[in-house]
Amino acid sequence: MKRHLIAVDLDGTLLTDNKTILKRTKSALMKAMEKGHHVVISTGRPYRASKSYYHELGLKTPIVNFNGAYVHHPRNPDWGVYHTPLELDTARALIKTCENYDLANIMVEVKDDVYIRNPEPETLEAFNAGDPKVITGDVNNTLQDNPTCVLIQPHKQHVVSLIKDLEKHHADAVQQRSWGEPWNIIEVIRPGINKAVGLRRVAADLDIPAEHIIAFGDEDNDIDMLQYAGQGIAMGNAMDDIKKAADKVTATNEEDGIAQYLENELALV
Repeated sequence: MKRHLIAVDLDGTLLTDNKTILKRTKSALMKAMEKGHHVVISTGRPYRASKSYYHELGLKTPIVNFNGAYVHHPRNPDWGVYHTPLELDTARALIKTCENYDLANIMVEVKDDVYIRNPEPETLEAFNAGDPKVITGDVNNTLQDNPTCVLIQPHKQHVVSLIKDLEKHHADAVQQRSWGEPWNIIEVIRPGINKAVGLRRVAADLDIPAEHIIAFGDEDNDIDMLQYAGQGIAMGNAMDDIKKAADKVTATNEEDGIAQYLENELALV
């Protein structure tokens, strides 16, 4: 039997809109592991906000966080830690550019520590998953470590112009994408980092070739992973561009799309 590595994004893919794992999907993933396949979470979330799902599934693999910028093995500290942050000077220069605008907020994450310029209740609640260390105030003064990612929250009317400004002044130093509504956040990480980079590390450790990887995703930060995998599967609720980039499309995250695909592909029923 060919062993497969099954890579699952969290939000909009493994998780329902209520942030839970459906019973059928959970069962399919556990059956796949019983048959000798491996399951890995590959998410834009930090570890602190994904570890509950890691343990719920009983995973024994590394985990890909921050879209590939942080990869480690929660159950094996000897496996190694692959952290690819931005340079601190680059982050500070980026933040100075952004401060030319009337920003709603700036948030910076260093692994599982969070720096927040404006500690508004809604923001604190959103970033409090996993009970992180939270540092508030002027981020450029409080930040002392190379950041895993920088999150810029401009007001809606400034999103397009700020993105153009970042592309003009920092295109060689950073890689960015926009979260869109309702947050209107611009996420910045180190260039060349994506989920495929993180997944490649995990696959190499497990000695599984790319053609035996099945990856599921729904948003633009999943494209590299879907194209790297032998089978890149877009969820039924995915963006149109993701469906076009994928090899196949399954049902939505609310319809056990992962389970439907795996049950057929791996003969789990």
